[in-house]
Amino acid sequence: MGAQGKENSLPESFVGTVPAMEIGTPEKPRRWNKYAIACTMLASMTSILLGYDIGVMSGAMIFIKDDLKVSDVQIEILAGILNVYSLLGSAAAGRTSDWIGRRYTIVLAAVIFFVGALLMGFATNYAFLMFGRFVAGIGVGYALMIAPVYTAEISPAASRGFLTSFPEVFINFGILLGYVSNYAFSKLPQHLGWRFMLGIGAIPSVFLVVFVLAMPESPRWLVMQGRLGDARRVLTKTSDSKEEAELRIADIKEAAGIPANCTDDVVSVPKRNSGEGVWKELLIRPIPAVRRILIAGVGIHFFQQASGIDAVVLYSPRIFKKAGIKGNDALLGATVAVGFTKTLFILVATFLLDKIGRRPLLLSSVGGMILSLVGLGFGLTMADHYHEERVMWAIAICIVCILAYVSFFSIGLGPITWVYSSEIFPLRLRAQGTSMAVGTNRLTSGVISMTFISLSKGITIGGAFFLFAGIASLAWIFFFSFLPETRGRTLEDMQALFEKSRFKSVDEDGGTAINGHGQQ
Repeated sequence: MGAQGKENSLPESFVGTVPAMEIGTPEKPRRWNKYAIACTMLASMTSILLGYDIGVMSGAMIFIKDDLKVSDVQIEILAGILNVYSLLGSAAAGRTSDWIGRRYTIVLAAVIFFVGALLMGFATNYAFLMFGRFVAGIGVGYALMIAPVYTAEISPAASRGFLTSFPEVFINFGILLGYVSNYAFSKLPQHLGWRFMLGIGAIPSVFLVVFVLAMPESPRWLVMQGRLGDARRVLTKTSDSKEEAELRIADIKEAAGIPANCTDDVVSVPKRNSGEGVWKELLIRPIPAVRRILIAGVGIHFFQQASGIDAVVLYSPRIFKKAGIKGNDALLGATVAVGFTKTLFILVATFLLDKIGRRPLLLSSVGGMILSLVGLGFGLTMADHYHEERVMWAIAICIVCILAYVSFFSIGLGPITWVYSSEIFPLRLRAQGTSMAVGTNRLTSGVISMTFISLSKGITIGGAFFLFAGIASLAWIFFFSFLPETRGRTLEDMQALFEKSRFKSVDEDGGTAINGHGQQ
C-alpha cells in the first residue's frame, strides 16, 4: 500500500514539551507529542463533513421548501435521511478499515462525500436531492466510524482523551461553517442560494484527501497485518519516549495474539485477527466483559442523540421562530450564535478530559442539559401560549436555554461519547464494535431528525423538549450506574477494566474505587 513511505512524511520536529501525566504514575512534567496531535487533527477533519451538512441543512431547508414547493414531512425526511443512509457507510467501514487500513478508509469517505455534495448542489428536483443525500450519507458513515478509531489507536494513553475529542471538535467547527454558509448565501436568489450552501461542502473533501496522505497508518492496524517494523516506527514518533513505545507495541502484540519474542519487522498473524469470527465474539457468544463494553458503547451513543441535540442544532431557525424571533436574517443570525457557543465550549472540553476524567464531565454535562431542556420546554410553551403577541421574557428564556444546552452538551456528552466508545473495545473487536456504536448514533439521530416537526405538532414544541429532558434523565442514571472511568488506561487494559465486578476509576493522584453502581 505504500504506507511505509508515507509514515515518515511528517517532520520529527512535531515534538515539544508541556506538563501532563505519565501512564499509571504520579503527575509530573512529561513530553507532549505534537506529531500525534498533527496526525489526530488530520484524521479528525473527516468529521467536518457531518458537521457542515447538519449546520447547512438547518438554513437550506427554509429555501428548499419554498423553491421546490415541498411539505414539512418531506423537509424533515430530507433533513434526517442522511443519518439513516450513513448506517450503510458505518456498517461497511469496520470491515473496510480492517482490509485497506484506517488511512485509506478516510480517503474513501472524503471521495464519497465529495460526489454527494456535488450531486446535492446540482439537484434539479426533490428526488435528485434525495439521491445526493444518499451518496453523501454513505461518506459521512465512513467518516464517523473511522476518525475516532484512528485517533484512539495512535494516541498515547495519558493524552488520549484530549486527542480523541478532536472528531467532536471538528463536527462543531463544521456546524459553525454550515451556519455561516447559510447566512452568507441567503442573500442570493432563492433557487441559487440553497444549491451553493450544499454544493460548497465538496471543498473540504478535496483538502482532506490531500492532507490524509501526510498521515501515518494506525500502528495497531499495522500490527494486525504483521508489519511490526512499520508499527514500531509510528509508535516511536507518537509516543513520549522509546520506553513507552516499546510498552505500547508489547501490549498491542499481546492483544493481537503475536508472541512477545517475535521481533521481526514482518511476522505472520493468527487468522482470528483477519476479521474471522469477530461478529460471533461480539454479538452471539460474547464474554461478560465484552457484553458490558458493547452495552456501554452502544448506550452512550444512543443517549447522545436521543437527548435531542440534533433537533436543536438542525431545527434552530424553526425553534427560534416558534419562540418569537421574526425574519430570516434574525433567525440565521441567532443560529450562528448557537454554532459559535457550541464550538467554543467543545474547545474547553478538550483540555478537561484528561485532567478531570470522563465520568465527572459526563455526569455534570448531562445534569446541565436536563435543566436546560426543562427551561427550553417551559419557554417555548409560554411563547406558544401567547403566540399572538411577542413575549420578550419567553424569547430570552428560550435563547438562554438553547445556548446553555449546547454548552453543557459540548463540554461533556458531545466529545466523551466519541472518546469513550473508541477506547473501550478490544483491538480485535474495535472496528466492528465502533461501527455498531456509530450506527446506533446515526439511526437514533435519523429518527429524531425525521420526526421532530411531526412530534412538535403532535405534543407541542415545548412538550417535545420536556420529552428530551426525560430521556436525558434516563441517560444520567445509565451513565452513573454503568460507565467506569477510563482516564489513563491503555487501550489494551480496557477489557480487564470491564471484567472487574467493581469498576475502578484510574486516578493518578492515588486512585478511587468506584463500583458498578458508580459509588465510591
